Amino acid sequence: MSQTPSTSTSSSNFHAIFVSALREYEKKTKTDLHTHPLATQLQSCQSSNDILSVLRDKVNEFDQSRSHNERLSSWLGPTINVLYAFSATLGEGVGLIFSPAKVISAGVGVLLLAAKDVDASQEALAELFERIENFFKRLESYTEVPPTDAMTDMIVKIMVEVLNIFAIATKEMKQGRAKKFFKKLMGKKDIEDALARLDRLTQEEARMAAAQILRLTHSVNDKVNWKPDDERGQ
Repeated sequence: MSQTPSTSTSSSNFHAIFVSALREYEKKTKTDLHTHPLATQLQSCQSSNDILSVLRDKVNEFDQSRSHNERLSSWLGPTINVLYAFSATLGEGVGLIFSPAKVISAGVGVLLLAAKDVDASQEALAELFERIENFFKRLESYTEVPPTDAMTDMIVKIMVEVLNIFAIATKEMKQGRAKKFFKKLMGKKDIEDALARLDRLTQEEARMAAAQILRLTHSVNDKVNWKPDDERGQ
């Protein structure tokens, strides 16, 4: 079983981590996200809403009912918003041609294109996307929290794992195995293992963010309650 690139490293080599993840993605999917037409389209996006608009257009290309398409696209908001905020946190430190959020969003688009003409892809993708959405919903309220170094490292791990999940799913879709993919999703194969890792990573990030909020709150309270020595004696 192919393994996700190791991410137990410091912020000094974020670039190497993402390059390794992109190589692994290309190996699995035979797709270079940097040169894919979607990448060019996403590069001009200036906000998470711009990215969402592009991806929702891809969802609407499915020959499905409106309710089915809404189920596919409903997960996008929480996920893309968090990924976009994560990219802003990482800033230029990653050093990629495209921001991590745009790279991963291109991966979403490639997966949607691969699934478009595959039987049973609708249910399989909806199941996958809804599970990812649940993980990212727990992080939505923490995107404005100033990250610690440990939180930033966790952000990188989360983004790499998401890219890995989309790589596995895209590979299955390209091979026309949506039904098998759906069964794997419910089992203990590559996709299930990757989802379990993403679950743990997002839980840990949420825990660290909550702890950071508590520290910041205590710091503010200490400053508010502080008095000069001459006032304390009065």
